[in-house]
Amino acid sequence: MLFVITCLDKPESSALRAATRPAHLDYIRAQAGRIAIAGPLLANDGVTPVGSELVLEFPDRAAAERFAAADPYAKAGLFETVTIRGFRKVFPERQS
Repeated sequence: MLFVITCLDKPESSALRAATRPAHLDYIRAQAGRIAIAGPLLANDGVTPVGSELVLEFPDRAAAERFAAADPYAKAGLFETVTIRGFRKVFPERQS
């Protein structure tokens, strides 16, 4: 099942995000086979990261929760909130 993981950074945490980014990217790359899409959420300036959005395949919600909790960003205390929701892909429609 697909899960959307939405993480919003704590205010004034850009230095923590930058310092933790290499470990976070290594963690995400190790899960490449599960990832439908992933990347930073941006501020209105279109440049400054303010969070993360990931859509990943997991067998159940518990696995998605474990993944989110083990993210180096989460372990470093970067996130103010983390939301996990099930997701069903509708578009684009698959071509047979």
